[in-house]
Amino acid sequence: MKTMMRNLVVSFFVIVVILLSIHQVHAQDLSKYRNFSFGMAVADVSKQINQKPANAAVLHEHPGLIQELTWWPPQPYSSLRPAEPVDQILFSFYNGALYRMLVTYEDSATKGLNDEDMIRAVSAKYGVATRPLATVVSFPTNSSYHATEKVIARWEDSQYSLSLFRSSGDTFAVVMFTKELDAQAGISIAESVKLEQEEAPQKEAARANKDAVDLELEREKNIKTLRP
Repeated sequence: MKTMMRNLVVSFFVIVVILLSIHQVHAQDLSKYRNFSFGMAVADVSKQINQKPANAAVLHEHPGLIQELTWWPPQPYSSLRPAEPVDQILFSFYNGALYRMLVTYEDSATKGLNDEDMIRAVSAKYGVATRPLATVVSFPTNSSYHATEKVIARWEDSQYSLSLFRSSGDTFAVVMFTKELDAQAGISIAESVKLEQEEAPQKEAARANKDAVDLELEREKNIKTLRP
């Protein structure tokens, strides 16, 4: 009896290991899009898209550094090659590390496709999707979209999230991010916006004072040099 029980336990353990191995083999990697991986530095992403790190726009500096870099993948000129389906990718960085990617698809590449078509296309790369009800994704730094957009389908694990949505302009897009850094960046952006609002009156007063000083200096110079 003991031998039988031992064999059953061993068999059960083997089955569990096999199932876990199968899951790991078929699990999709949500930590990257194409050759771009979360955590990459601005310089590394810039090198891949043939841009200079200095091209990254600084949106906020305090309490955390928020930068964005936009890439428009080159479209092939030859009709014999398939068109690049991506119109642009917006890379977002928090303290120099890539934490979010917004991928907008070319309208001509998705013309006629419905939500189910797009879900199947993304699922071929990232596995089975969930269909969240009344779920939205936020865009705290991008005015091209509403503050929130309704999600069509979502792929996620404990670390990463990818959401497919359709913008108000009827354009398909996916936004993917690392949950930990996205949460930290969101808090940092909110604090930065608050600080900017609090400091706005003082900065405006300083700007107005500088303009007045500059105007007076220009006036004095013109008084001395003016020859009617």
